[in-house]
Amino acid sequence: MRKIAVLLAVFAASAGVSGCMTAALGAAASVGIYAAQDRTIGEGIDDAAASQQVKMRLMAADRAAFQEVDVEVANGNLLLSGTAPTEEHKQAAETIARSVRTIDHIYNEIVVGQPSTMMVNAQDELITAQIRARLTASPAVRAINVNIETFHGNVYLMGLARSDYELRRAAEIASTVGGVRRVVSFMQVRAPDLPYYAQAPAGPEFRGPDGVPADDGAPTGQN
Repeated sequence: MRKIAVLLAVFAASAGVSGCMTAALGAAASVGIYAAQDRTIGEGIDDAAASQQVKMRLMAADRAAFQEVDVEVANGNLLLSGTAPTEEHKQAAETIARSVRTIDHIYNEIVVGQPSTMMVNAQDELITAQIRARLTASPAVRAINVNIETFHGNVYLMGLARSDYELRRAAEIASTVGGVRRVVSFMQVRAPDLPYYAQAPAGPEFRGPDGVPADDGAPTGQN
């Protein structure tokens, strides 16, 4: 526990060093991708900046302990995956992540244990690529809205779905790829925004001489 307290103190002292500027530059490079997604460009930049800040703070706290920890942020939700050497490091990683104010929810899927081998990492990358290809080929899923993380065959889906059906379908497609042990979906359902012309306010309401709306179903034109 003393080592964890020390690493958190180191993190606190170094967290603010050029973090915002670096995160902003990295986020700006991905504006084109954000523009194609259902989230706004501002949301995409905030997510990228939050991810970068958490990664930098983890490395500043204890590079050796957190080098195998992956950070993914989508729509203000943060996923921690990968490995950490002890349970204390796992909890410390979550504490560090919570220090970023734009994060709404944290899903801590870090596994306590030894780092992955190159072969296991390659298998995970292959699984991710196959899932990405199948989601892209599916007319039921808008794949650009889906973030995929794979660790030891465990697949984590984050991002946006336009309906409950799309959310379920994305998880079903991911589960069909060979080597997948389980699929955990942290995706959120958000209907796409209406085009501007569909958001126009209703026209004026017409009322008769007695103040009753003209379209209330009452008979008109009676003698």
